[in-house]
Amino acid sequence: MVKLAVTGAHYGLRDWLVQRITAAVMAVYLVLLATILIASPPHDYAAWRMLFSGQWFRIASFLFFVSLFWHAWIGMRNILMDYIHSTGTRLLMQILVILALLFYAVWSVDILWR
Repeated sequence: MVKLAVTGAHYGLRDWLVQRITAAVMAVYLVLLATILIASPPHDYAAWRMLFSGQWFRIASFLFFVSLFWHAWIGMRNILMDYIHSTGTRLLMQILVILALLFYAVWSVDILWR
């Protein structure tokens, strides 16, 4: 009988696909941002504020940040699963990464919709 060891890792097609989709979302946003900045570069705070005043741009920026944090979580989780062998240490590190990413997500919402 084959015994399967439950390790908590989620390697596979789903994570691979999520990493590719989040990378594509980030790439599209960066191309959009670069196009806007090349077409009419903001020169002062008022121009930057006007750029981010549109709801569509705030939503696009928020999708970029969500994609960035999700992409980072999958990468960090895989690194921790591969290189931290002590279960307690790995769990602590994963919790710290999750808390940091959640803090950054809330902070990005605060910045975008302040």
